Amino acid sequence: MTPVHPTTITEQDAASGAATLAPSTPAVRVVGAHKSFVRPEGVQTVLQDISIDVAPGEFICLLGASGCGKSTLLNLVAGLDEPSSGRIEVAGGRPALMFQDHALFPWLTAGRNIELVLRLRGVPRAERRARAEELLGLVRLQDAYGKRVHELSGGMRQRVALARALAQDSDVLLMDEPFAALDAITRDVLHEELTRIWQDTGVSVLFVTHNVREAVRLAQRVVLLSCRPGRIAREWSVGMPQPRRTEDPAVAELSAEITEQLRKEIRRHGRH
Repeated sequence: MTPVHPTTITEQDAASGAATLAPSTPAVRVVGAHKSFVRPEGVQTVLQDISIDVAPGEFICLLGASGCGKSTLLNLVAGLDEPSSGRIEVAGGRPALMFQDHALFPWLTAGRNIELVLRLRGVPRAERRARAEELLGLVRLQDAYGKRVHELSGGMRQRVALARALAQDSDVLLMDEPFAALDAITRDVLHEELTRIWQDTGVSVLFVTHNVREAVRLAQRVVLLSCRPGRIAREWSVGMPQPRRTEDPAVAELSAEITEQLRKEIRRHGRH
């Protein structure tokens, strides 16, 4: 596949939160993906006929009820599992990953956690510290290089985890409910930081969440999966300019519409 490099974002694009999207090769393409697992009780289909493109520099949030296959789809895009049928293409190599659990090595400092990724990528030793410090600066943790994990708050740990993900220098960032365990104020701050970093880097983001307002605040496009087996039930284009706040009237209005559609999906499948 032809590599897709981060797109340049103009001042006008940055104000709206939209990257300049190349019309050609998608950063991620999922075509007719199915995923089934063999269980003692029989074959369980988790995803059915999923097709979605993520444009270069686009920010998409995946929403759906618990167990609908959001994380399974993310795992397929990440290459951690293979679809039972269909195909998945990711431009520019393996995507970067960020999960709810920061998964930092507690015996390493924040800076060394990032340097480990750089080392695995083959970055020369002489360049690693400067790059790690640069990435910590990007997430506004300039003074955290020498701090160990236990010295960092929950929000700071997730910032380091984000910096470590960005150290993979991938064109695609996959995020699986990375802020779900944080308090509301910390989550709000990290929403602002993630939006800024996305605008600065032009990376394509596929973000899984069960929080409707979080999705509307962050995304250019919100994709709702039906209850299992997960299918694409509906999509919304979010045209509001960035930065957004969860309490903004337009965010609240679209969130209410999406929430009602989610409730319909849950009722349709008898899930409570």
